[in-house]
Amino acid sequence: MELRDVSTITEGLRGEIRKAVVGQDEVVELMLVSLLCGGHVLLEGVPGTAKTLLAQSFAAGLSLRFGRIQFTPDMMPGDLLGTNLFDFRTSSFNLTRGPIFTDILLADEINRTPPKTQAALLQAMNERNVTIDGTTHPLGEAFMVVATQNPIEQQGTYPLPEAQLDRFLFKINLAYPSREEEFAIVARHGHRAAMPKLAEFGLASVVSEQDLLAARALVGGIALGEPLVGYIVDLVRATRSHSAIETGASPRAATMLASASRARAATQGRDFVIPDDVKGIALPLLRHRIVLAPNAEIDGLVADKVILELIDQVAVPR
Repeated sequence: MELRDVSTITEGLRGEIRKAVVGQDEVVELMLVSLLCGGHVLLEGVPGTAKTLLAQSFAAGLSLRFGRIQFTPDMMPGDLLGTNLFDFRTSSFNLTRGPIFTDILLADEINRTPPKTQAALLQAMNERNVTIDGTTHPLGEAFMVVATQNPIEQQGTYPLPEAQLDRFLFKINLAYPSREEEFAIVARHGHRAAMPKLAEFGLASVVSEQDLLAARALVGGIALGEPLVGYIVDLVRATRSHSAIETGASPRAATMLASASRARAATQGRDFVIPDDVKGIALPLLRHRIVLAPNAEIDGLVADKVILELIDQVAVPR
């Protein structure tokens, strides 16, 4: 695996996704970065912004197992993980595996299920293992969660706790498309009311698990000089001293920022990280890892505005 092979992988995935999804180029770029460094992503957007279609198209370009869970208020942890059932024929318990045993997991409307079920994902997202009745089961190195949620609907939803949010590499906000993009969407999909089926677009798997793991190994070796390590540390530490922030980002955020910066450099065709790589991903990586102070919320400040202010303030290495 060489750097040009990583570019081939990312361009191939972009091409497959574009067959079904119009626009959302920045979102796709962040999803590719997350894929290359083994992170999970949370897609947040109003209904009808192609969150589910985007996740399905992304998975269709990978030669990996894909599973989808539609989260509901009555879902229990066992519905996600699976359970041991007694077999009267053999007088023994056998594991009936839940939908989490896959490679790419679409956790659709994750905030519709209670915290106890959300928490069932914590070990899987952090360790790529799940423990059922005292036995640990591996999920595989390629395991990745792509979760979606609606930011405007509060009835019947359960906000994700900070520990759950911290497991996601990126929280990506999907914006409305431009007029040109919306015109293309209507022209392509305006003949149906239901969500289109992926089979209609002819998406093909262009990346194997072997190639993905090799690409991740290469990304881990991308050069990250000491000045940039210092820049990443200073940026994360600045979130802990800002007057508008009650709780800043943890050291895990710094290590994730370093890893994701390496992956972004690889998608840009470079074998070394530059400050723009860090700046380009700092907002979606940090926005869900800070807690604003009550007075800041009263003043109308939002996390994005504070983080952008910090990015402008922290000195960039020359």
